[in-house]
Amino acid sequence: MNPDFYKQERFETKICCPLCHTDLVMNWQRDNIPYFGEILYVSARCQCSFRFADTMILSSKEPMRYEMPVETLEDLDARVIRSTSGTIRIPEMGVTIEPGSVSESYITNIEGVMQRVREVLLTASRWVQGDEEKSSRSEELLGMIEEVIQGKRRITVIIEDPLGNSAIISKKVKATKLSEEEAKKLNTGMIVFDVDKSELVHDVSDNVQPLGGD
Repeated sequence: MNPDFYKQERFETKICCPLCHTDLVMNWQRDNIPYFGEILYVSARCQCSFRFADTMILSSKEPMRYEMPVETLEDLDARVIRSTSGTIRIPEMGVTIEPGSVSESYITNIEGVMQRVREVLLTASRWVQGDEEKSSRSEELLGMIEEVIQGKRRITVIIEDPLGNSAIISKKVKATKLSEEEAKKLNTGMIVFDVDKSELVHDVSDNVQPLGGD
């Protein structure tokens, strides 16, 4: 692509839809985020149901890890850029959100991430009804999410991206470059709730299944 295109605020390009092979319009939108730099939103939607969205960071392409302690209500407003290649971790809750084959990028804040985790957990919980252990763990996680949103629980939010297209924007963030070995490990494609010896799994293709076995 002509590098001059990136200097425009908005433009379109055409590609062939990978599903139905008709012409597909790709929309490109440039923006500038304080404390971070220029980014480029890319999106496309075809009538055949194919869709694509991503966020490209124009100022950095190194594999990066962003870690932020969430300790106050103000921290919930920190902006989060999650690209299709970004993995989000909340170690205190045993939560990992990893990219899948049809995952989409989004820009939100820490509270928005917690809302997304809650929605996925509620969906996955329907598959474990009747399993007392897993249902109890689900309720525990939902309670933890509410405490975080109310500013009553401290957590750590981590984003790792082997392509450098994800980030957390805050003065409290610790940013470090991932090693080549660390970057190579970032690709399994599921949202996983670690329930000790049991797991609830939500595949980002919208098929929700519990992972069997205790």
